[in-house]
Order: sequence, then C-alpha cells, then structure tokens
Amino acid sequence: MIEKQRTSVVIIGAGPSGSVAAAILKQHDVDCIVLERSTFPRFSIGESLLPACMESLKKAKLFDAVNKAGYQFKNGAAFRRNGKYTHFDFTQKYTEGEGTTFQVQRGPFDKLLADEAQKQGVEIRYQHTVTAVDVNLEKPILSVIDEQQQPYQIEADFILDASGYGRVLPRLLDLESPSGLPPRKAMFTHVTDNITENLATELNYDRNKITIYVHPKHADVWYWLIPFSNGRCSVGVVATPEFFDSYPQDEITALKQLTQEEPHLGQLFRDADFCHASGTIGGYSANVKHLAANNYAMLGNAGEFLDPVFSSGVTIAMKSAELATDVLVRQLKGEAVDWQQDYAKPLMVGVNTFRAYVEGWYDGRFQNVVFFENANPDIKKKISSILAGYAWDTNNPYVASPQKRLSTLAEICSIK
Repeated sequence: MIEKQRTSVVIIGAGPSGSVAAAILKQHDVDCIVLERSTFPRFSIGESLLPACMESLKKAKLFDAVNKAGYQFKNGAAFRRNGKYTHFDFTQKYTEGEGTTFQVQRGPFDKLLADEAQKQGVEIRYQHTVTAVDVNLEKPILSVIDEQQQPYQIEADFILDASGYGRVLPRLLDLESPSGLPPRKAMFTHVTDNITENLATELNYDRNKITIYVHPKHADVWYWLIPFSNGRCSVGVVATPEFFDSYPQDEITALKQLTQEEPHLGQLFRDADFCHASGTIGGYSANVKHLAANNYAMLGNAGEFLDPVFSSGVTIAMKSAELATDVLVRQLKGEAVDWQQDYAKPLMVGVNTFRAYVEGWYDGRFQNVVFFENANPDIKKKISSILAGYAWDTNNPYVASPQKRLSTLAEICSIK
C-alpha cells in the first residue's frame, strides 16, 4: 500500500524561485513541502544576479543572509565590441529600488537560500523525485520517489513548479510549447582568472560589473565574463549550435581558442588557469501552453526561459515566486482569483520586456543602442532600469512599449 500524505502546497524544486516562494508562504502560515530531486550544493549557471532580485529576497526575508555572505559586489554591466567600451551603472536608473547586487556561484548561493528557508521552518526533502501528477482532481496528487527509492503520494491544494530546466509539470502534463526564439547553445567554464589589480587597471577592467563581449567577426556571438569573490570567474560563449562545429570537441580547448579571438578578453586571460570543469547547454529557450491553472502554476524557467544575455533568468524566477504566492495566498483564504489575469498576465509584462531586448540584441537594434556614443542621460537611466531587472515598471516607457520604443531608439542611434 503506497502511503498518501497531505499538505497545502507542494513546491517542486528548491532553487531560487522555490526557496523564495516557500519562505513567503511560510510568512503566511501556509503549510508547504519542497521536493528537490538533487542534493545541494549543485552546479547551475545564471550566476550574475540583477538588483531587482534583491527586492524579492527582501520580501522573502532572505536578503540579510545573502548580503552577509561575501559574494562579489556588482553595480552594473559593461559591454565591449571591436574595441568599443561602454557600461551601465545600475545605481543610475529610472526605477526606485536596489541598485546593486552580487555575482554568485550558484551551488553555494542556492544552498544558502534553501538553508535560510529551512531556518524559517520550510520543509525541504532532498533527493525526492516527482514521477507523475494528477491535476484532474479537485486536489492534485503527486507520485514521488524518495531518497531510499520508496514511492509515496502527496495530496495538495496547489502545486508550484519551481523545477527550472527540469520543467517537471510541462513534461508530465504535455504543456511544452516552442519558444519562438532561434535555438542557441552556451559553452562555459569557471577559470582561476589571476587578474591582478595592475592588469585590471591596464585594461580598464571593472570586477564590480559583468562584462558582455561581442565576437569581433560575428555580431550574434557573445561572451559573458562574471567575476566571483574567490579569484575565479565564469566565462561562457553563446552562439548557434552550428557555430561551434568548427571548434575542437574538447570544451576547454574550444573555450581557450574562443577567448583568444576577442583581443581584450585574450589579454585579460593571459595568465588565467582553465583548471575547472566545463559544460554546455543547448535548446534552453522554452515556453509553455499556459503558465497556471486553478491548482498549479509554473515559476521561472519551468514556465519560460528566454536567453542568458541579460541575466534575466533568476530575476524572472524570483519575480514569478512573488506574484504566484500573492495570488495563491488569496486563493487559499477563499478569495476568487483568476490565474491568467492575476498571475500570468502581470508576469509576462516583464518577460515580454526582456524578450524585446533579447531579440533586439541578436538582430542588432539593441547593440546599436548600447554602443551609441552620445547617449541621452535620461534614456540611459530608463534602459539601465531594465538591465537592472526592473522590467515590470510600466511607468518606464521602455517597459510599457518595449518593441516600439526600442525600434525607434535604435533607428535614431543608427543615424550617422
């Protein structure tokens, strides 16, 4: 006889969206169980946070622990293309809110959030894997295998899928949908960078910012450089899958070659030690047929993931946790809610804002804006707000009408 358990909310996944959602629900005395198939710490990309994440962490009462953890300080984003340099200072932005954040190795960062949620009273079950879900009942039932490979079931009032790239509910409920973005692949590693203060000064390198490089010969190929506080950094290259076919199959060898193709990055890495594991991820852009129903909702990457270029993934994940728990608490109190109007539609405001600028990056419009030499300070503050993660502030005209405003601005910036 398979044991059947009962709770109010089951959260699938203990990553940032799962921890934030669980912590917020705990503040409202909602019983929830977090099911995580892995053990923590575990590797993940998405290492450069945005200031808007800090607002979500405050709401979940997780900010103080993150602020004290000694992560690499971040106050903006720098961009380099064919010798041109520009940067955005996130403290100089249009929208109110935190203007600084951190760059983090996700293994210890995700574990910190989960540990802090547990300290608040959240129950997290590691190495528990969801194998099936029945949402056609008034109260959905999840089939689970625990760390001893023993099956059991949980009945819940509601399910929040915070499984990230695992995309548990989209897979089990056949909710997968094409993203609409062309397929791309990321190749990445961590390096011991050995960037001295003298070298950083010589090359005008600011460790307090993420740096995005555009490949000298391929405008749709870009690199990320994310420094950490321990002398390491994350470096990755994003391109179409076919782009990598002409490079060595060994990822470290390929990454060494690619970093040398960008002159500034090559100089910056002249003493770097590529001594850490590498990885690739492809086909990461994803969508779903719908984000929520009356007894389940997808958070963050479990619902939709765009592209890593503006580090929006963790921000969308945390914002979705905020929005979903707000609606869920109301529903559990007996209020009538509309998950499409109250959750999906507000969440997509920010997702579609990021989407507009991701598309603009690859088709060149947003690159024209970023590298424009005579930027209007007021407009730059509005763009800085979006890059800082405040993509839900519809008082910002570049959020309210992202495609139209970006196209107009790009046209102005392209005039010689």
